[in-house]
Amino acid sequence: MAHETTLRWQGSMAFDVELDGHHFTVDADQAVGGGNRGPRPKDLLLSALAGCTGMDVVSLLRNRKMPFDSLVVKVDADAVQEHPKVYSAIRVEYAFTGAELDGEKIRKAVQLSRERYCAVSAMLAKVAPIAHRILLNGEPLPEPNPA
Repeated sequence: MAHETTLRWQGSMAFDVELDGHHFTVDADQAVGGGNRGPRPKDLLLSALAGCTGMDVVSLLRNRKMPFDSLVVKVDADAVQEHPKVYSAIRVEYAFTGAELDGEKIRKAVQLSRERYCAVSAMLAKVAPIAHRILLNGEPLPEPNPA
């Protein structure tokens, strides 16, 4: 299955992006000639990662009938200083709230997203290590005890 996006220059450094019938603007920082009218293309990779893994985890937990009140996925990254300024390390944090959180079900859903389902994660992991952290009601989920 082919995927396609179309960008139309809007002047300066801005482009209108059309993707699956949706439109949004990408632009550069004012320091490099842009107007700061939209996100930077490289930064959208982090949003794509958060969206991809977040959707996986929600779907997997829904299938396992594991309720939660909220999920916030935060992604941050370090980039090298020389061009091309690729990401050198990526961190993903999953913050869940709820009264009946099952840490093991959540851990398994995150693992399945990371290792099997999230194509964005699989692509980015080829160029930068991706660390994962899970918070349950503000507290870090402890690492499992080695058997």
